[in-house]
Amino acid sequence: MKKEHLSLSSPLQLALLLLTSLFCLSAIAIDRAALLRAISGPDRDVIDFARDESRKPVDVLAFIGIEAGMSVLDVYAAGGYYTFILSKAVGPDGLVYAQNTERGLRFKEDRQEYTQGEALANKIERGNLSNVRPLVGRVTELPIADESLDAILLAQTLHDTYNSSPTRASNLLTRLKSYLKPGGVIGITDHVGIAGNDNANLHRMEIEAAVQLAEKAGFIVQSSDILRNPADDHNRSIFEPRLARNTDRFLLRLIKPD
Repeated sequence: MKKEHLSLSSPLQLALLLLTSLFCLSAIAIDRAALLRAISGPDRDVIDFARDESRKPVDVLAFIGIEAGMSVLDVYAAGGYYTFILSKAVGPDGLVYAQNTERGLRFKEDRQEYTQGEALANKIERGNLSNVRPLVGRVTELPIADESLDAILLAQTLHDTYNSSPTRASNLLTRLKSYLKPGGVIGITDHVGIAGNDNANLHRMEIEAAVQLAEKAGFIVQSSDILRNPADDHNRSIFEPRLARNTDRFLLRLIKPD
């Protein structure tokens, strides 16, 4: 990934850059604080609070660039952990599509006795998420117009597609790209795998494999280390109880060129 460097030829340019940076950081801090308040109320499922420490959702959405008023697709929303947070982040003028498959809706919610479909429906009702539109069907065949979305979130699922078929994973990113407006973004989080391991069985993925897929699909790729966890044992399945789901994860921001 190419890194760009800025040359500052005068103290005035440096001062202007610092002032601009301070203004931007202040704006980001206000947005993060507002979102944190929005997802800390009694209308949110208490089980989801326990996932926040390792998932860092506010930091993740800030890195991806989610803003109020955006139209966003939550790919394989499952029980709606990120659907709820995205709904609060885009606000009443925004829109969140929560995509699932019929089969996925029947899966049990993590460590619970109800299904993911029931969990999602409960979040939408309890949280009064009027800007959420559930979609059931294959993500490549959704009734979403081309170049209509500002952002897409692909959280902890790309590894399954890639490990079963790298070609299918490549086609997925290409199709998701078609949904995006020019300049739109895809945020990807997933469990880090290392070369030589049976990552399919461990439900992990090498970072470089994800980057190569994205670049092949024509995206500009940016990365963040905010979800990295050096204490993770990459030789164990993500479902290993001793890991407590606190795995080492990568975070990518894929930008569709204008």
